[in-house]
Amino acid sequence: VARNQYERMGGDVTMQCGSLEDEASVSWKVNGTDVKAQHRLEGPRLLLTQVSLGHNGLYSCFQNPHGERRDTIYLHVGTPPQEPSVACRSNTYPKGFYCSWHQQHPTYVPTSFEVDVQHNQRSLEVQKDPDHKNRCHFRFPEVFSTTPYKVNVTAVNALGKASTTFSFEESSIVKPDPPERVTATPIRLNARRLEVSWQSPSTWPDIDNFPLKYFLRYRPLIRDQWQHVELSDSTSHTITDAYAGKEYIIQVAAKDTEIGTWSDWSVAVHATPWIEDPLPITSTTEVDFSTETKTSPIPSSNAPQKADPPVGRAARVLTFFSPLLLGMLPLFM
Repeated sequence: VARNQYERMGGDVTMQCGSLEDEASVSWKVNGTDVKAQHRLEGPRLLLTQVSLGHNGLYSCFQNPHGERRDTIYLHVGTPPQEPSVACRSNTYPKGFYCSWHQQHPTYVPTSFEVDVQHNQRSLEVQKDPDHKNRCHFRFPEVFSTTPYKVNVTAVNALGKASTTFSFEESSIVKPDPPERVTATPIRLNARRLEVSWQSPSTWPDIDNFPLKYFLRYRPLIRDQWQHVELSDSTSHTITDAYAGKEYIIQVAAKDTEIGTWSDWSVAVHATPWIEDPLPITSTTEVDFSTETKTSPIPSSNAPQKADPPVGRAARVLTFFSPLLLGMLPLFM
């Protein structure tokens, strides 16, 4: 069974082959192959200089001359933790709050965190978040307290530990989640209006006793400047100054009416004010259905139409006098 050995990055490392005495002669392998990194052998010990992440691996030592394996060591190279960055927030006021933390630089070795939150010199019960390993939840022991909360988070690994401690007042960490189900709808026959509605965040537990106010921002996609409207506790608003026919982007934020800070912006929605449908094109040409007409193919736009052959002048005169001649014919009979 391999044993773990943790060493700091950049330092020199000595690995001992079990409990063999100084006079023992051994050979070493890492991950099943000969050790190629810069090293030195001193009896049953393997010495590595200025180790880095590339030295990580499974080291095995074998006693000469028969090659019996005497020890197996898993080398982990990393760094001790630094002071973690910690933040606390209440998005479920007045029910409770949570604190989260993270390392500003990786340690490359397993690192755990110890969390303690005190109020009135009493430690609060810690509830680990099932989805976020670097987050814990706490319940407010009382509401409207002016006594500060004290938070201590300690990062610990095999190479060292470091702590962060800070204090906060209840009112300073209240920050709701963004409003939900934001919709924007054009209003029929109103080319400059949009009806915007939303719902309070589902994580806010008591909207009746702890109401929220809202902040609406909107702009057409053709411009970068936002327009803003602050609302008391209404969950709808009619935009009346939209540009006709222009697509808009709309977002909403929320805040407790008395304490805390504004939420992040909601997911953006897009909408365009009402646009009048174009009138259908109709023909104004009057058609006389009393006479019989014949259809003919539509001529090509770039081909001239074929004209009827011209009628001679004599033919036109004959056609004009034919009825007169027929009327005079009985006088000669």
